[in-house]
Amino acid sequence: MDTSGLAPRRAAHHLLQQVTTEGRLLSELIGGGALDHLAPADRARAQRLATDTLRMIDRADRALKPHLRTPPPPHVMNALRLGTVELGQGEAAHGVVNACVEIVGRNPHTARMKGLTNAVLRKMADRSPGGWDKLPVPLLPGWLRQPLVAAWGRAAVQDMEAVQAKAPPLDLTAKGDPAEAARATGGTVLPTGTLRVADAGQVSQMPGFEAGDWWVQDAAAAIPVKLLGEVSGLTALDLCAAPGGKTLQLAAGGAVVTAVDASETRLARVGQNLARTGLKAEVLTQDAFDVTGQWDVVLLDAPCSATGTLRRHPDLPYAKDGSEFGALIDQQAALIDHALTLVKPWGRLLFCTCSLLPDEGEVQIEEALERHPDLKIDRAALDLPGLDPAWITEEGGLRLRPDYWADRGGMDGFYAAVLTKPA
Repeated sequence: MDTSGLAPRRAAHHLLQQVTTEGRLLSELIGGGALDHLAPADRARAQRLATDTLRMIDRADRALKPHLRTPPPPHVMNALRLGTVELGQGEAAHGVVNACVEIVGRNPHTARMKGLTNAVLRKMADRSPGGWDKLPVPLLPGWLRQPLVAAWGRAAVQDMEAVQAKAPPLDLTAKGDPAEAARATGGTVLPTGTLRVADAGQVSQMPGFEAGDWWVQDAAAAIPVKLLGEVSGLTALDLCAAPGGKTLQLAAGGAVVTAVDASETRLARVGQNLARTGLKAEVLTQDAFDVTGQWDVVLLDAPCSATGTLRRHPDLPYAKDGSEFGALIDQQAALIDHALTLVKPWGRLLFCTCSLLPDEGEVQIEEALERHPDLKIDRAALDLPGLDPAWITEEGGLRLRPDYWADRGGMDGFYAAVLTKPA
């Protein structure tokens, strides 16, 4: 392990560069081996540094602005951001400043800016103790903030930003009794049955991981399948299954599950979790539009903007710019229409997206009901313990937002609705 901290900082800086200048996602980079050259402890540190910096980019930029006459090149700016966030978190100035100066100096195009990097970060280190935490809550980039304010209002978005500025707790779905899993892991059980663990540490070392007693799944992501109620003995199709949390829920509920996804790589993770938990499902690598047959229940967790997952994926606002929204919305509508052909008469379609945009939730269902007048929305499905009636939407779906349960650590943004197909 690099005791100086240079190796994990260089790796974190590389991740920042790839996200902010190349539009790459952290999951894609890390899954592709970007940190494999590091020792496990340094790998974890690099990922944490990159994630923390992305979460705090707006705050770092505000702190740096008075000390920069003009914005420096991205290579330098990301080093300054990385250093500023570390210093704000209380890291020793000597190691942080030296590492960031070294990062800037190693690039022949920015080596001349070593002095600037040193001077600016020294000023960041001289800030009064606690001054970092007194800075305003980081704002979302304008391309995303503006449509969210239009949808939910400025006050609600500010509350979401306050939640998303903090590292989220770990959420688990228990295969069996949540209370028993909570006792083993030291977590608490949320009103909807999700197990929440603060300061969890390395997931694979937690009690119950090897035994397959639970799997990682945000509290909001675990709610949609619960809307289906008793599924034992039913045939169920998870149409866009990866990463597989909902497949596991259906299997744990006793459904006969077929899990489909176009990505063989992402489906491999589904298979691993099925093996670890001892649950069973047929796993198929296939494009959703090529699937034929009929099932009692079809789950469509449609590809979307993922704007509801920023608590856990703060890279998204910087890797994307919203230009893909239109294509995603069109694809979701087409997937709903195709999924309905896969539902048996009197069967149910569960539609959900991890999006905060009404166009990917409420509006999709309103338009689906217009295209298919015989469809019925199952409002009774929303009568679920732990759900706030205020979360139920006008058309009969469920809207979840990061600012809900803020005092407990929040939740991901999600939309879900259950549709019943006529005979």
